[in-house]
Order: sequence, then C-alpha cells, then structure tokens
Amino acid sequence: MAAATVELITAPWNLGLRPPAPGREPGTWRTPRALLSAGLGERLRPARVVELDRPPYEFDAQPATRIRNGVTLREHTLLLGEAVHAALAASRFPVVLGGDCSILLGCLLGARRHGRCGLVHLDGHSDFRHPGNHDAGALLGSAAGMDLALATGRGELLLTHWPEIGRPLVADEDVVQIGDREEGEGNPPATPPVTRFTAREIQRIGVAELGERVVRRLEERGLDRVWLHLDLDVLDERVLPAVDSPGRPGLDFPQLSELVSTLTATGRVAGLDVAIYDPELDPDGVYAAPVVDCLAHALTPLATVEAHA
Repeated sequence: MAAATVELITAPWNLGLRPPAPGREPGTWRTPRALLSAGLGERLRPARVVELDRPPYEFDAQPATRIRNGVTLREHTLLLGEAVHAALAASRFPVVLGGDCSILLGCLLGARRHGRCGLVHLDGHSDFRHPGNHDAGALLGSAAGMDLALATGRGELLLTHWPEIGRPLVADEDVVQIGDREEGEGNPPATPPVTRFTAREIQRIGVAELGERVVRRLEERGLDRVWLHLDLDVLDERVLPAVDSPGRPGLDFPQLSELVSTLTATGRVAGLDVAIYDPELDPDGVYAAPVVDCLAHALTPLATVEAHA
C-alpha cells in the first residue's frame, strides 16, 4: 500500500470518562486544540483538517443505557465514523485527535466500511470491562475503560451493533493489544482473548523485537489493513503523567515513536487515533510538545509525502 497524505480529524470529547470530581468534566476534550497549538499541524502538513463538534457531557445516567453518555456516544460515533470513512475514501491517512478512548469505536466504524480491518491497541490498560466482568447495575460504565470490549462486540447493543457492519467491529483474532500493565486483574479476570504483549514483556524483549512480533502476527492473520489506537497512558507516568490513569512500567517517547514508525512503515496501518492526554492535568503545557514530537517523528514519511505532493 502506498503512503497516503495525512488528514487530521479532531474529536474533542470526554464522553467515555467518569467525572474527576463531582460536577467537573474530564479535560480530554481540550486535547486537539492543545496539540494543534503545539505545532502538530505544521509538523504533519495535513492535506485537510476536519474539526468535529464537542458533544455535551452529562453527569447523570441517560435513558435505556448503563453506559455513561451512551446515547450521545452512539450519535457522535456515527459522525466520527463518517469522517474517517470520507478520509479513507479520499486515499488519505486519518489521524484522529481525541478525546478519550471511546473515539476508537468511530474510527473502526469508518475503517470497516472499507472492508476487513484489524486493530493494534496500544494502551496501558486492557479496556476490556463488559457485563461478564463488571456489575453495570451498581455503577455506570465508562466507555473509555470498555473500548476494546465494545469493539469486539461485548456489551450493550447501543455501542456494539452498527449500521452496515453489525457486530463486532473487529474479531478477537484480529486484535493485537500492546502495553497492558494490569496483567489480567479482576475476578473474573479481565484478560481479553487477543494477542497480547504486556508492559513487562515489552521490558524484557525490547521495542525492536516487539515490532517484529506484531508485524509477524499481522502477516499470519493476513491483515493488510489495521487501525492503530494510541492511548497515551501506554507511556510511563515518569514521562507523561498528564493522563486519566497514569502508571508504570511503560514506554518512553522514543520507544513509542519507534514502534509507531515501524508499524506504519509496513503500509498496513490505515489510520490512527490519539487519546487520553489531558491538558487540564498539564497546566503549564509542558507535555504537549513531546507528544507532538513523538507523533511527528513517527509519521515523518507521511508528512514527507505531503511536502512533495
């Protein structure tokens, strides 16, 4: 697959996160503006920038769903899916700036309209909460902690069954999960039945070997197209604490850039999304620049294509 020019799509939402304090919204909706202000547009030289509206956040349960903001999430997932579909139809490489991890659903929805699409899920957590391991009656579910479960068809039909696609958005066998530091915690354990490379395993084998193993898995599955989900809490909290759920161990910025570059260089990555950086947890704005540097270095070949187009 030939390299494509970048299209930036902003998804400024926080719908999938619980309130950090009573009456206070999570700040991830501010991420697209923060990264663009730090120079991401100039570095990636996109052919187009599509700015989606910020959806309203509700603190109380919505009718007929036990997922926080579930009804609003479905509406905006459909809108994001249309934007990703349009970018791919124009032979562009969509880079979706979130927002929280629930943006993954819209990204996969748009990608699936072009045929089979696998998923490489970089995340410090499994994001695999679903009715089989979570008491939805006791507590509202937050889609940012459920995105992998929802994408693989587990959970309410509201966020698992989609027009033209049905369910699931991606088969378990077509998912590679990278960076989980939870090690299957919970009762029953919330370990997804997908190919996994945990944070501690990555420490042991190194990023170069990790990249080779991931590419080998994609080849084994015959996956010519995958979506790359990048939850920035896959980074170690020592290099990026300004995320919803920081932790360690994790990658550093050069390792993350190397891994993303390795994967995109295969030509198999159809697009990627970036989630969970919270500018409100970074009041001095010190972390936006290294995030931009990391993405720009990883996607340099795409930016170069645009520069010479």
